[in-house]
Amino acid sequence: MEFEFWWLLALPLFFSLGWLAARVDLKQLLAESTALPAAYFKGLNFLITNQHDKAIEAFTEAVQANTDSLELHFALGSLFRRRGEVDRAIHLHLNLLEKKDLEPQQRTAVTAELAQDYLKAGLLDRAEELFESLNDDRYRQPALRALLEIYVREREWQRAIKAATELERLSGIPFRIEISHYYCEMAVSSKLANDIHTARFDLEQALNANKNCVRANVLLGDMEVEAGEHKVAISVWKRIEFQKPEYLGLIAPKLLNSYRALGQTQEGLQLLQTYQQTYKLPSLLNVLYEATLAEEGAESAAKLARTELIKKPSLNTLDQLLQARAIVESTSNTKAGKSQLDTQLMQQAVRHAIGNRSAYYCEQCGFKAKHHHWQCPACNAWEALPAEPSETAHK
Repeated sequence: MEFEFWWLLALPLFFSLGWLAARVDLKQLLAESTALPAAYFKGLNFLITNQHDKAIEAFTEAVQANTDSLELHFALGSLFRRRGEVDRAIHLHLNLLEKKDLEPQQRTAVTAELAQDYLKAGLLDRAEELFESLNDDRYRQPALRALLEIYVREREWQRAIKAATELERLSGIPFRIEISHYYCEMAVSSKLANDIHTARFDLEQALNANKNCVRANVLLGDMEVEAGEHKVAISVWKRIEFQKPEYLGLIAPKLLNSYRALGQTQEGLQLLQTYQQTYKLPSLLNVLYEATLAEEGAESAAKLARTELIKKPSLNTLDQLLQARAIVESTSNTKAGKSQLDTQLMQQAVRHAIGNRSAYYCEQCGFKAKHHHWQCPACNAWEALPAEPSETAHK
């Protein structure tokens, strides 16, 4: 390829154009920076150093110096919400809406901020009305997320299903787990109203939404038990092994009670033993130990605990072994008073070491619960509490 001498003449021209463009961009940047009040930069500095009170004062000063800047108003409103001063945020955004010179897009943006204020303040009816009015595509997904939160808090499950389905379509994020629980909540309400037919339909819808919805099969089994159909209930609960076997500990007592009602206690114990050998769940072992103690006696219970303790050392299993041994010694004809006392002392020491540490910890927010919840009472996340209790909190 031959060298073109005209490139030498063009180079100074390209350099000059680049220099001119850089000068224009620099001038624009300087103009925008000088248009912002100094209080704005002070506010940013206070935010960086987590001095929120001083940041609010600085941004308030900035808003007073530049009343036409929506961004400054939004920054101040967001600070108010974060600090819990929702009344001030509402007042700020209502004043903005009273301006007649707002363009449609600006008015929509202010409405979105005001809706967030109402949601934060717990004024759900007002927040719902404003979020539903946001038809702009830019705000559709955030509005749907807020509406979904409102519907769940107000227990409007049908509307929650509709919002979650629409949000799933727009965002591409699955909401199958949430939707299945909304149907379960509807089933519980129908069951309380003695509308068993509708309750069954809702639970089938839950399984259609999420085939691994354990809660739906738990509730279906409960309904069969109330109808006296223990054999059907057992069949329904057995499905859980093929959904999420880690939840078998939750329905183990129910399974055993239904087997007892059918006069098939030994068959029930054998099923729980099979589950325990396969999945090794602490809660399942607890049910199996108590049932073995009641049905077969302390010797069999001690043997079970000893076997499990060899497989996996655990203070809880050691406590069970000591309990069973204490019962055996107390009913023995031999004079084992001192040995029995030693066993009881060891059991007390183990129980003191265990204490009340066992609990369910939410994987989203760390909330501690003594009993299992399908929805976290603190952060409202579904299935955030594990199937098995833990002795240590999640970090």
